[in-house]
Amino acid sequence: MACVRVCPADAIAVEAALVRIVDEACIRCGMCVPACPHGAIVATGDVPRALELVLSGRAALILSVECAVYFYPATPEQVVNACYAAGFRTVHRGVLGDELVAREYLALWADDGWGTMIRSTCPVIVETVRTQYPELIPYLAPVATPIAAEARYLKGLYGAGTPIVYAGVCITEGGPDVDAAITFEELAGLFRRRGIDVAAQPDYFSRVPEERRRHWSMAGGLPRDVLIEETQASRRFRKVRGLGGLEAIARAVAVDRLDVGFVDILPCEGCLDHPLLGPRDQLFRRREIVGATEPARARLPVVEEAVARRVRVGEAFPVHGNGHRPQAEAVEAVLKEIGLAPNGKPWDCGACGYATCRAFASAAALGRTTLKSCPPYLDKQAKQAQLQAAVDGLTGLATYRVLRDRLASEVARSDRTGDPFAVLFVDLDHFKQVNDDFGHEAGNEVLRGAARECGAHIRTTDLAARYGGDEFVLVLIRTGADGAVGVADKVRVGVEVMGRDLRYPEGLITASIGVAEFVPGRGPGTEDVLVAADRALYRAKAAGRNQVATGDR
Repeated sequence: MACVRVCPADAIAVEAALVRIVDEACIRCGMCVPACPHGAIVATGDVPRALELVLSGRAALILSVECAVYFYPATPEQVVNACYAAGFRTVHRGVLGDELVAREYLALWADDGWGTMIRSTCPVIVETVRTQYPELIPYLAPVATPIAAEARYLKGLYGAGTPIVYAGVCITEGGPDVDAAITFEELAGLFRRRGIDVAAQPDYFSRVPEERRRHWSMAGGLPRDVLIEETQASRRFRKVRGLGGLEAIARAVAVDRLDVGFVDILPCEGCLDHPLLGPRDQLFRRREIVGATEPARARLPVVEEAVARRVRVGEAFPVHGNGHRPQAEAVEAVLKEIGLAPNGKPWDCGACGYATCRAFASAAALGRTTLKSCPPYLDKQAKQAQLQAAVDGLTGLATYRVLRDRLASEVARSDRTGDPFAVLFVDLDHFKQVNDDFGHEAGNEVLRGAARECGAHIRTTDLAARYGGDEFVLVLIRTGADGAVGVADKVRVGVEVMGRDLRYPEGLITASIGVAEFVPGRGPGTEDVLVAADRALYRAKAAGRNQVATGDR
């Protein structure tokens, strides 16, 4: 259940052997892809749409700078040349979007009194806030993501009808402003379908390259001046990495009413640290590759002011009702089914893939997992099944399975201690007539009454079991034949009185009982003592019913 453990949105549904991703809850963080030990999760973009746009010859491509890592040892120049050869009209590197949002953040940074502002340049953060922490939506900086801003800029530059394709690590980038988003792997597949070999491309730009320099921004759109002005430990600027930081921010802002300043939060250390780009222990290598391809910083702004003025960089995040949260009653019902640990607290064992039982119950209430994934619940069910197998559901007496095991243990104990024990075989004399004349529910009532009489005249160390149908067996430990006959007669009289109390005709509800004694070293054996009691029962029947008979008389 590694995918369930790492998913911050609880978007993995487990249904018996079937595991699926709940699309409407998934925030596309990609953490489940490398976590899956089976390689069963694949991130896919809109390849058919991207291919269609490429064939049109009108599409502009936003090619993430991380392509230098994916296509290494091919150079960025070769990758860009391959994109042009594939049919893209123009290829941009995401720099313009970074510049646009960085300039917007600088304007916000210059204002006073905003208290708390969460930088929203990562769509994964935005989607997590919208679905899990709606109380933080008012604190999201009203700025679009860099790719969305660049897509709007390119449409302003080349025409509103220009289709935009994004190729990068995180395929959530751009949102509705991007016409198709694909992964680097899918871009490589598009090259193969177009018959293009990246390594065979010239290692210099075959066309005049689009702007690659930065003036205001760092990677991801963070203003460079902010990093220079404020240290990352200042109270006005905070750097947070990991989706887990959102919970602490939500508690500080919405509960404790604190101003936490400008919060730069990302689910990972930038796109170079994205789970789909490779393991974390290779992050330094990836940074070195990308750093070697970065051009010198521009001394002047790199966006065209006339175009930038027409681009909407601001963004609004409306507060919607969170439809992903389950009803509290449904969650409590699941928790009740799971039960508590012996210490009276929730199990919270994590074996189901969720950190707590409440998190599991919330997912179960949404239909994203079942109680079959909960080991404490399965253990509870197994114990209940064992109990049901040991207790007859109608009479509350032990079952034949328990009787068989108990007889074997009593024989072994008697052989070891030298103490005898006795077995009583009880049969209701006219039970079929009761069912035929009064109905099966009346018969069930008689069986329950007879079971009560069997249990009423034995000790807690003895055993009363339902043998089957209207037959019962009593095992009396450390009891000889004479004592067993006395118990049997009490049971017989009790059954007869019970029949009169239920207002049945005189003589209809009676019992015949056979008694057999097991004497160590003399027998009879484990099965023979039961057979001997059964034979004694038939002698009681032959004697006119409502009798007690022993193995020798």
